[in-house]
Amino acid sequence: MKQSYCYGRELRLLTPAHFQKVFDNPPVKAVTAELTMLATPNNLGVPRLGVTLSKKRAKRAVDRNRIKRKIRESFRLKQHKIPAFDIIVIGKNGVVDLSQEELQQRLDYLWRTLSKRCAQYLSASSDSTN
Repeated sequence: MKQSYCYGRELRLLTPAHFQKVFDNPPVKAVTAELTMLATPNNLGVPRLGVTLSKKRAKRAVDRNRIKRKIRESFRLKQHKIPAFDIIVIGKNGVVDLSQEELQQRLDYLWRTLSKRCAQYLSASSDSTN
């Protein structure tokens, strides 16, 4: 079976309620100085992504759009390695100052860390139900 690398609507957090569910009590987190990822399990069988990057962190729209585009692209390529979680990526101070390569390195690190922690969370929660 061939894997699809699309980034369609079913892979996005679209409503404020979707975002709020993740923000309320995320069991899984991955953090660097410039980015934070929060994740909550979902029952959809696929991971979903939401990105928040405020004007306070990235003043120019061109910078916000570049960073969000890079985050979505890295998610699109890594989606098959991530368990079924709703994920929010939050930009923090200094994210605008990263070069393209540095941003890509941070994202690769965060996706690896998040995947590992999501798998640990799922195994721990399934162990507690048995």
